[in-house]
Amino acid sequence: MSELPPLPSLRDTVREYGLDARKSLGQHFLLDTAICTRIAALAGDLTGRHVLEVGPGPGGLTRALLATPAAQVLAVELDRRAIAAQQALAAHHPGRLTVLEGDALELDPLAALPAPRRIIANLPYNVATPLLVAWLRQAAGIEGMTLMFQQEVAERICAAPGSDAYGRLGVLAQWRCRAQFLLSLPPGAFSPPPKVFSAMVGLTPHAEDPGPALFAAMERTTAAAFGQRRKMLRGSLKQLGQAEALLDAAGIDGERRAETLTIAEFDRLARALLAREAADGVA
Repeated sequence: MSELPPLPSLRDTVREYGLDARKSLGQHFLLDTAICTRIAALAGDLTGRHVLEVGPGPGGLTRALLATPAAQVLAVELDRRAIAAQQALAAHHPGRLTVLEGDALELDPLAALPAPRRIIANLPYNVATPLLVAWLRQAAGIEGMTLMFQQEVAERICAAPGSDAYGRLGVLAQWRCRAQFLLSLPPGAFSPPPKVFSAMVGLTPHAEDPGPALFAAMERTTAAAFGQRRKMLRGSLKQLGQAEALLDAAGIDGERRAETLTIAEFDRLARALLAREAADGVA
């Protein structure tokens, strides 16, 4: 069997496959191998882990992940130009890199990965938040996530109660996971440079799994509370019905505003909402 030709550099890969970054796909490529290696290292020991990467592009981070002791990397990519580049990379790593074509928002790639599962990705900006929320719903089956976001989004994920950045996304993320701000990267680290800084966030799911019904209740609770965040809770939670009774059941003063509540207080509210809906026979 003839030997494969050596892999081209990342910049040569971009040229060879015509991978000009497309705004419609939220693409900003990482072509610095040192940065890619550092990101893979931030994920911790990957020995025997099955890793999901979304939006691999020309494969800089993919190469760094394959250089670790990870058992497998599953790369989900929508851009057919990048898929061709990934398939060429897969040929150099038989059995370790699988390329799945499609939209990660419409697929369930985690179902194709055995445990223990990790998600490590430089996420396309335009789908990063909905992808994160979807993975938070499935967090019981994920060992950890190391994800790149716009820095503003990363700050929201890790924000503390009472801060300007604290909101629905931070509550959902911190309710399900321990969230850590890991690394900030300037626009110049990417090709093409975005207009904003980017940042890596580490998310380690908590041992307790709330289950789908309570997660859905938390989504409804936070959507109502932060949907009108300038209002007191007795006003913003009216759309959930019987706001005062809900607040009393959770032991929370209705004159407070959403940004002042701790994660534990939101948990009490969500559990109170779920209990009331169960009593009322609401699906």
